[in-house]
Amino acid sequence: MIPVGLSTAAVWPQPAGAAFEAAAELGYDGVEVMVWADPISQDVGALRRLSNRTGVPVLAVHAPCLLISQRVWSPDPAERLRRSVVAAGELGARTVVLHPPFAWQRRYAEAFPELVASLEDDSGVAIAVENMFPVRRPLGRGRSVQITAFRPSIDPTDVGHRNYTLDLSHASAAHVDAMELAKRMGDNLTHVHLADGSGLPKDEHLVPGRGTQPCAELLAHLTRTGFTGQVVLEVNTRRARTAPDRTALLAESLAFARRHLPT
Repeated sequence: MIPVGLSTAAVWPQPAGAAFEAAAELGYDGVEVMVWADPISQDVGALRRLSNRTGVPVLAVHAPCLLISQRVWSPDPAERLRRSVVAAGELGARTVVLHPPFAWQRRYAEAFPELVASLEDDSGVAIAVENMFPVRRPLGRGRSVQITAFRPSIDPTDVGHRNYTLDLSHASAAHVDAMELAKRMGDNLTHVHLADGSGLPKDEHLVPGRGTQPCAELLAHLTRTGFTGQVVLEVNTRRARTAPDRTALLAESLAFARRHLPT
């Protein structure tokens, strides 16, 4: 059975504890902890207590590599990655999810492939580098230009890593064929962020089935190819007006994944 997890980002602006509670209530197989401004997400002891209390394991740790988390744990991106790997080991998570370096992180980018491989060798934790999407820089008068904010590109297969994360919402925003990307990742595809997108040039993280991405097709591909990684729902519920509304979105997301994966 392919485990289906819930990202703690899916309950934002609620804290990480709400994701553990929702995962336990709805029957998810675990959580992926997004390490960011939420103090609980940065506290390994607190996360361990949440996991023990709810009975929900931590499947993965998402390293703090968003723009809003550039000072979490350390201003040094290499040190943030090291601490993420340590946290994953202490929490029993087998995967760290990681974005490629930002374009301005030149020194980090130069050492990135070797750093990732070395940490994997030393820890036994898979560091699954994620596909990203370009951003738009305004030029004025309603015009903009699309640029990559990542080095060397938004596609981690351009470098080559042992482990990849495929994010369907990012593929949608980048106008990348998710199925072709999955095939390029091949047996190195370790982790999937399951969410949908409509093709708009922004990161939507829609509930799967509500956009145009091949969510069901990808899950069938994972089943057919003997995927041994994890699928994590990283959906956007911030517009949910009430707690029951958010729960309904998370339940719909889980039902989609269960419907298209073997049990």
